[in-house]
Amino acid sequence: MDSKAERRLKAIQGHLLTSIIESTSQLQTNETAGEFVHGQGYSVVLPEKLQTGKWNVYRSARSPLKLMSRFPDHPGIGTLHENFVHAVETFQDHKYLGTRIRVDGTVGEYKWMTFGEAGTARSSVGSGLLYHGIPKGASIGLYFINRPEWVIVDHACSAYSFISVPLYDTLGPDASKFIINHAGVQAIFCVPQTLNTMLTFLSEIPSVRLIVVVGGLDEHMPSLPSSTGVEVISYSKLLSQGHGNLQPFCPPQPEDIATICYTSGTTGTPKGAVLTHGNLIANVAGCSTAVKFFPSDVYISYLPLAHIYERANQVMAAYFGTAIGFYQGDNLKLMDDMAALRPTIFCSVPRLYNRIYAGITNAVKTSGGLRERLFNAAYNAKKQAIMNGKKSSPMWDRLVFNKIKEKLGGRVRYMVSGASPLSSDVMDFLRVCFGCVVLEGYGMTETSCVISAMDEGDIVSGHVGSPNPACEIKLVDVPEMNYTFEDQPYPRGEICIRGPIIFQGYFKDEVQTREVIDEDGWLHTGDIGLWFTGGRLKIIDR
Repeated sequence: MDSKAERRLKAIQGHLLTSIIESTSQLQTNETAGEFVHGQGYSVVLPEKLQTGKWNVYRSARSPLKLMSRFPDHPGIGTLHENFVHAVETFQDHKYLGTRIRVDGTVGEYKWMTFGEAGTARSSVGSGLLYHGIPKGASIGLYFINRPEWVIVDHACSAYSFISVPLYDTLGPDASKFIINHAGVQAIFCVPQTLNTMLTFLSEIPSVRLIVVVGGLDEHMPSLPSSTGVEVISYSKLLSQGHGNLQPFCPPQPEDIATICYTSGTTGTPKGAVLTHGNLIANVAGCSTAVKFFPSDVYISYLPLAHIYERANQVMAAYFGTAIGFYQGDNLKLMDDMAALRPTIFCSVPRLYNRIYAGITNAVKTSGGLRERLFNAAYNAKKQAIMNGKKSSPMWDRLVFNKIKEKLGGRVRYMVSGASPLSSDVMDFLRVCFGCVVLEGYGMTETSCVISAMDEGDIVSGHVGSPNPACEIKLVDVPEMNYTFEDQPYPRGEICIRGPIIFQGYFKDEVQTREVIDEDGWLHTGDIGLWFTGGRLKIIDR
């Protein structure tokens, strides 16, 4: 006799389409399971409340029964600390963090630190903070752009139950000062440039006790009057102090706060989104069912680590044992870094993809009649093949596209776009020119990053895919803007999210938290979406 759970599983599977790669909406009914779920291509649809309520809650077809909160292959990983312990144990001697910047500031070839070496440094940094009397649970500021030390400090925060608080210059010094005070930051990691900024308002950030300067020499450290109560040391000194006084880990629980990510507030002061270890693990675990990185992959890190997009990518890279090469800090030299690193995974934002698109199309137009005609013939032939699900002739790559691929190092197999909408024309253009998988996703800080993302086999552009298996999505009517779930041909409304990826609220701000999370646990994004064919989400308004 089947158990009740098995019977329910069979009933729900009766709704799922045998092939979810479908460009048109298909509702499949099943007499025994009609009350539970409808398959609709990449998504499944459920009623918001069993027995009553309309069928308006969408989940990923990859996990229709239960929202994911852990990695299916490693359910024991519930925190960022456990994720990195898994990475160090599994990929000990693999390349992990690479940089072109030498100690003297010059730029050369990429030099690499292994997962094992990064694990050792993480223990030293965490122990060094304890050595200086920074207590478990304290907020630690990170005030510098992407480089290996940023990731190591973040791992140290996870291992020793500190809360990481990214600070970034684009918000301006006043915002940084506000965040330091609002989060009660006790120790700050910075570089010489941001140290100089901080010294101008040191008397106005009384919670700070320790400043650690990355890339600074001991002899150049300013000695502050003891009356300030602030000690300034170099990162290398903190490493040696921690190494000489190693402490056991203070592992966090999944429900403990991992980070407070501040976003620019509409009222002028930044809002601190509180994210737990469980939030971040759930989000990346959900994404890992669709997007697979490998230890042989190389990822280029240049998107700001202060933003959730890059943070989530770092968690994913650690889980899969992927090498991360850092840019040299100048966006204008990013293409030079790409050529040296030759990454296989490239995550970016539409602004850069639009620049790549404009650069290539302008070069084609100015190349002369014959070359322009050759490019157009190659482009049209290859695009036609892709749209028909076929492989194009390798001749076009040899004649035209391999030269273009070399601009990004020649090995990119995944391109991902997020943060704002990417036009269909540009997405199709990237697929043709770079011959790789191009995906677009949708997310926000308050959902620990990804809300929805395109599936790898989906060649239809102009949407942001199906729900992350770690959340469910519904569209809520906005009558004053004439958007309703009953709209034809596609349901429309405000995008609302629920699941283990939802943040805990805005730090010290109950009022704004209650404005975005309702009593049923739905996060109201303020974005307007529609359900496109095949259970795909499309953003249409704000």
